[in-house]
Amino acid sequence: MAASAYASALGRLKPEFTSFLGRETYTSLLGARDVGDIAKVLETTPYGADVQQARAAYQGIALLEVATNRTFVRRNRHALEATPFAGRAVVGAYLTRYDRENIELILSSKAQGRPVTETDEHLISSREIPAGLYAGVLTLDDYRTLLAQPSIEATVAQLVKFGYGGTILPLLEQFERTHDIFPVLLALDREYYAQVREAAKFFQGDEWVVRQLLASEIDLRNALLLLKGKAVDLPLDAVTARWLEGGTISAAQAPDLYGARGVPELADRLADHFPSIPQGSDQFRSEGSLTAYEAAATRDRAVAELKRLKTYPLSLSVIFTFLLLAELERADLRRISFGKMYGIPSERLEPLLVSPRL
Repeated sequence: MAASAYASALGRLKPEFTSFLGRETYTSLLGARDVGDIAKVLETTPYGADVQQARAAYQGIALLEVATNRTFVRRNRHALEATPFAGRAVVGAYLTRYDRENIELILSSKAQGRPVTETDEHLISSREIPAGLYAGVLTLDDYRTLLAQPSIEATVAQLVKFGYGGTILPLLEQFERTHDIFPVLLALDREYYAQVREAAKFFQGDEWVVRQLLASEIDLRNALLLLKGKAVDLPLDAVTARWLEGGTISAAQAPDLYGARGVPELADRLADHFPSIPQGSDQFRSEGSLTAYEAAATRDRAVAELKRLKTYPLSLSVIFTFLLLAELERADLRRISFGKMYGIPSERLEPLLVSPRL
């Protein structure tokens, strides 16, 4: 792909890069008294229009969720539209993660018997914009049809026509016996990563950055899987059954890592992949919480990936730099919003944020 095509993409996205929240805004958000104050702070940012529009139908944490997701969808749509033709298959495949995230949210809600209204507000969508960010095949109306189904079985029947039947149907009988939705969610995740890796086969020569991005994401998920399993004393085979292949930490390495005597020792063993992860051990020892481990590992991954992506600016890297920054900001805003809703002090929330430390 000629560098000039990505120079054009960089030019189109440059104004959007400057719209990401600065450290001073995060300071204001952390200082907010409640979710209402967070909404007021966001009204002075690029989220303002979506906050104001969402007020017509939502309030409280739902208002923040809807507004944040709408801004997120619009940013990702701009990234897809700015992508040169030769890179669209890769970016489009990557963005189908939000179709799957929404489907997994709906299936989990059905399995737990949650009402439609509790789930609808959390869908990644933007008014009339398809929740799959124009890369997926489901529209917002399609998702609401799925939400309206009376059971998991009826929901799966609807999903068949969108191409997810081959993944879910073989597991439906097992779900009916066990009522455990996790194998279905894991199958969807495994299919997603396989499809994006297939789309990112070497063609233009810059797809390798996408494969590296996926590998580091899989490593993060597997590292957290090990920590969670160790924290609740799961047997090794129960952990490896949930393993995602495609990262740099292979399933063959899991037994050595999992042989640690406890969670803090396991974190030390994972430091070769996530140098800051042992910093979470103090919180784990005092509170039994894995949150600080996740924050440290997520930050390590973000720093490493952004450094790698920014080394090759006139390539697919410019698109994925933007996509990663958008994902991280959305995650940080959700941490702050839900943290305030549950009354978590600012001094405990601040170390968990990633974007202000990049």
